Amino acid sequence: MREVTFPSGTFFTGFTQGNIRQGETLETTKQRLSREAQGLLVENIRVRIESTTTSHTASARVNQTEHLTAEFVSNVQTISEVEIVGMATETFFDRETNRVYAFSHVNRFELIGFYRSNLTMNLVQIESLLQTAQNLEANSEKSNARQQVQTAKSLLENVREAQNLLLALDQNRSPENLQLPKTEQMHNTLVQMQARLAQAVYVFVESNENLFGTNVNVLTNRLKAELAQKGCSFTADLSRADWHLKITASTRFHNETHGLLVSFADVEVNLINLRNNKSVFQDQFSQRGFGITQEQSGRKALSDAVSVVVERIAQWF
Repeated sequence: MREVTFPSGTFFTGFTQGNIRQGETLETTKQRLSREAQGLLVENIRVRIESTTTSHTASARVNQTEHLTAEFVSNVQTISEVEIVGMATETFFDRETNRVYAFSHVNRFELIGFYRSNLTMNLVQIESLLQTAQNLEANSEKSNARQQVQTAKSLLENVREAQNLLLALDQNRSPENLQLPKTEQMHNTLVQMQARLAQAVYVFVESNENLFGTNVNVLTNRLKAELAQKGCSFTADLSRADWHLKITASTRFHNETHGLLVSFADVEVNLINLRNNKSVFQDQFSQRGFGITQEQSGRKALSDAVSVVVERIAQWF
């Protein structure tokens, strides 16, 4: 009767039965057997996936045109627990025999429709994340780019799951229908980008510059430009940084010589490795600057202090 109502060509099913165990209520028995029936349904799909993987891998040995499909399915872990959209479970209690029956079923074509849409949606999101990551990388915002790549790679797992299921549910689907070439191209691009970004150094800069009572960023801005040329990237989020660079600088007037005003920038530098939260470099120094005005001489002192800071901390990067 079940085969008539739920033909195997259209439905995946799972059926189980059992008695109420000691200490169980009727409701808990129904719940237990429902889980078993659902597990059997998933197992039926898993077996289909395994057999599909084996057949495609075997056929690829004699037909190189199926090589891409075989390469894909042989590298995808067998799915043991999947999201079965549209699965329904029914239970029945026979009072005469005191037995409980549980039956789960799902329409194969509804599953195909869901995972086809799921596949397309995730690929579109990955494309968007990849484009954003490339733009961020080009602008030296590598910390944010790294986050975009990581999100895209997690979505790629959803894509592979959808492809694997679609391959099992519809064995006539071609690699192009499953968008396997596009997926592998995205995967390779993400892996290469992740490798590049992993080599970058992410620095959180905390600075306090005082130019005769005015807050400025003379030293900080030039310092970032110099470190960027050495491969450093900067983030405003301390939790994403590899290094924490603290800079405190203040100017003081010294004297006048030969018609020029002389000022000093007193600078404190502290470089902290955030991997172990240890300070690897800490120092204080003073840098002299000349100018026709006091402000100009102070700015020159702050600006010239950049080369000193870079020289002392560059080895750590």
